Amino acid sequence: MHPITILSTLPPASVGAVFALILLKSELDVISIIGIVLLIGIVKKNAIMMIDFALLAERIEGKNSADAIFEACLLRFRPIMMTTMAALFGALPLALGHGTGSELRRPLGIAVAGGLVLSQILTLYTTPVIYLILDRVRLRLGSGSDVAAMAAQRGTL
Repeated sequence: MHPITILSTLPPASVGAVFALILLKSELDVISIIGIVLLIGIVKKNAIMMIDFALLAERIEGKNSADAIFEACLLRFRPIMMTTMAALFGALPLALGHGTGSELRRPLGIAVAGGLVLSQILTLYTTPVIYLILDRVRLRLGSGSDVAAMAAQRGTL
């Protein structure tokens, strides 16, 4: 279930990139698509940091999912923001640059910067909500790990 949580962070990033390209009257070309792919990698890594920390808190510390994701949000906020700001400040010279060849690099910088801004605003709020919703769905449907745990207790696994 939690890979879906991680993948849920990608649409806001892509929408932010396309919206920034439209806003700054830039075209969606091969270079801007490369920027969106780069953006997807950064946003995905940020979501993995949060979700992985929450899953560890659930498994090792025995916390419920709401407490685990809350702690993950608090403790992973700074590393996520540091990663985002580093990528954003790396993309700004590309987006704002002028001179020879800047028309080629500019869409890449605009896509990355626009996607990072919108993605971070939305995903810091939506990722915990989606995590909790999918965790409740997982609990309602039951999981294969329950069967494995019971088999391990009986010594059959």
